[in-house]
Amino acid sequence: MKESGRKQGASSPCAACKLLRRRCAQDCVFAPYFPADEPQKFANVHKVFGASNINKMLQELPLHQRGDAVSSMVYEANARVRDPVYGCVGAISSLQQQIDALQTQLAMAQAEVVHLRVRQSASFSHHGFGPASPSNSGSPAFKLMGSQTKPIFDMDMVVDQASLGESMWSC
Repeated sequence: MKESGRKQGASSPCAACKLLRRRCAQDCVFAPYFPADEPQKFANVHKVFGASNINKMLQELPLHQRGDAVSSMVYEANARVRDPVYGCVGAISSLQQQIDALQTQLAMAQAEVVHLRVRQSASFSHHGFGPASPSNSGSPAFKLMGSQTKPIFDMDMVVDQASLGESMWSC
């Protein structure tokens, strides 16, 4: 974050004052957060919040919190420009959907590992091979699993079998 929107000794106004077509005073509340070389930053925030509302919000905050407030306003304004209806809530919702899909995939993979272990264990004991060892199978996954003395995953989560599909559970 730049400390000042204007260069020392220069009379170049900050991005806010330039957009608002006003003289940029020495104590301009916008100057530290909206430098002249980032005009789009203030333009988006101004479009969403309005200059007087931004000014009021910044005036009411202590100096040490203003930078974070401006960052939040810029983020929300940019999200509103991209998605005028949902703004950053749309972005959050999209990320939440991705998390849900990835958690489902992880649960399915964990269930498949358990299913394969049970199936392979039953197969070895049924054919009289005794305890499974990495040399008993040519499967790279079995070699990886067999080389560990304790389970890879602790199954402490409940998996909804209907969402996993019936094909995974049939042998």
